Amino acid sequence: MKYRSIKNKKYKYQLLQMEIFLIEKPKLIKPIKEKYFIFNEKNKNLKILKGYCWDGPSGPTIDTKDFMRGSLVHDCLYQLIREGYIRSSYRKKADTLLQKICREDGMSLIRSIWVYLGVRIFGWRAVRKEKN
Repeated sequence: MKYRSIKNKKYKYQLLQMEIFLIEKPKLIKPIKEKYFIFNEKNKNLKILKGYCWDGPSGPTIDTKDFMRGSLVHDCLYQLIREGYIRSSYRKKADTLLQKICREDGMSLIRSIWVYLGVRIFGWRAVRKEKN
């Protein structure tokens, strides 16, 4: 995965090439109009396009290589929940996917369990709709 650090008040990283994740496609509440996300109906791919920005791993943690892809897809899915494209009931699947990707990328089982528990306990804050 190629990304770069950016200095921005809201985000820490920017994706430099498209990333594709095979996920259980959520039921959409409304069509996705964001320019950085594409769901493929046939093969359940979530494509996150070049240029997408995210804040990386959150909470009391360290931004390590084994956490970056997981944080990317997790932040994307939470954003889709927060912006009303998919239901908040999909949050648990997003949290499970975060742990799965982190394990695939070499994160230890113990750390991945702490990561999962952290997002299960505190993640509800990140899916609340933003107040303007």
